[in-house]
Amino acid sequence: MAYTYKRVLAIALDSIGIGEAPDAARFDDVGADTLGHIGEFFDGKLHLPNLGRIGLSNIRPDNPIKGVPVADPAVGCFGKMTITSHGNDSLDGHWEMMCLPVKFEMATFPNGFPQNIVDKLEAFSGRKVIVNKPYSGTEVIHDYGEHQMKTGDLILYTSGDSVLQIAAHEDVIPIDELYRICEYARTLINGPEIVMGRVIARPYVGPDKDHFTRTSNRHDYGLEPIAPTVLDFLHDAGYDVLAVGKTNDIFSGHGITKGWRNKSNMDGMDHVDEAMASDFTGLCFTNLVDFDAMYGHRRNAQGDGDALMAFDERLGHVMDNMHDDDLLLITADHGNDPTYKGTDHTREFVPILAYSPGMSNPGTSLGIRDTASDMGATILDNFGVEGNGNGTSFLDQVR
Repeated sequence: MAYTYKRVLAIALDSIGIGEAPDAARFDDVGADTLGHIGEFFDGKLHLPNLGRIGLSNIRPDNPIKGVPVADPAVGCFGKMTITSHGNDSLDGHWEMMCLPVKFEMATFPNGFPQNIVDKLEAFSGRKVIVNKPYSGTEVIHDYGEHQMKTGDLILYTSGDSVLQIAAHEDVIPIDELYRICEYARTLINGPEIVMGRVIARPYVGPDKDHFTRTSNRHDYGLEPIAPTVLDFLHDAGYDVLAVGKTNDIFSGHGITKGWRNKSNMDGMDHVDEAMASDFTGLCFTNLVDFDAMYGHRRNAQGDGDALMAFDERLGHVMDNMHDDDLLLITADHGNDPTYKGTDHTREFVPILAYSPGMSNPGTSLGIRDTASDMGATILDNFGVEGNGNGTSFLDQVR
C-alpha cells in the first residue's frame, strides 16, 4: 500500500459553521455565523489555543473569531468548504464530505407527516401517535413527556430538516421496542413516494417535565447511501475505516471496519484516543454531536462555547500524540448558530483545518473550497485510491 499519511483522523464538529453560505437566503439563514457569534457571545473569553494555532481565525483574518487570534504563523493549513447538497442536515454534510453530495430534495414536513404514515406507525406499534409537527426536541418532551409517561403514546415530531423523530420515556417504552419502531419507520420513508434523510430514536428519562433529559441511547437510522462513498472505496482497497459517534449510523455501516458509539463529546474523544493507540492504516472518521444536539438546537451559546473549549483541550492531547505520518482534518457538516432565530440548522460554510507534525507547508491557506467533497477527494488521493470524481484534492498543500 502506498500513502503519504498512514492514518487520517477526520473530526466533524457537528454544526460548527463559520459564516453564511452563498445560498443562505434559500434557507432563510442570512447572517448566520456559528463560530463568529459564539466568539462575540464570549466577548473575547473564548479560549481555543489549539484550534487557533492550527489556523481557525486565519480562515477569515479580516474578521477573526473573537478571542482566537490569527496565528502567525499557523502550524496547520486552513480554509472553508461550501456545502452544495440540496439539504442542510447531518446526512447531507457527511455524505458530501465522503464524495456523495445529495443532489435531490429529501422530503420535509413543516405541517406534520401524512395520516397514512401515522396510521402505519400506530398499527405496527400498537400505540397512539401524538404531536406530529415540527418541534424543538427538548420542548416537545417538556410539553408532552408527562402525557407520554401516562399513556405510552409515541411522540412523533420533525424539524426543518428531513428527519422523522420519535421520543419516548425509557421506563415506559423500552429501548429495544423504541428501536424496533424506528426501524419500521425507516421503511416507510425509503421511497419512492417519500424519501427522507433520517429517523431518530429520542429516548429520555426523568420524573417530570422539569427534570426530563434526553439520553445517550439516541439512535439514527439514515437513508442507505445511494452510491459508494469514500468509506467504501477505502474499505474495498484494503484500508481500515474506523467510525466514532453517529458516523456509523449516517452511512448505515457501509464501508466501516469498526465503530464506537458516543455518550458525549468527551466519550467520543476517548474513542479517538483509543483509535490512535491502535496500529491501523486508513481513516478514523469522528462525529461529535453535542455541539448540535445539546447546544445548537437549544440556542445555548454558553454551552456551545464551553464545549468548544473542552474539545480544544482534548485536541491538544491528540496533537501531542500524533505521528509524523498522521494527518488530522477538522471540519463540520453544517451550521447551527446558537444566537440565531428558530431551532434549526443554519446554512453556512464549514471550516477545514489540516495538521500533521510531519507537514512541510504549514501556514498554507486552502482557500474557499467549492464543495466539502474536496475533503474526501484528499483522503482518497492520500491513499492512492480511485473514487468517483467528485471533489478536488488538496493533498499537495498539506503534505
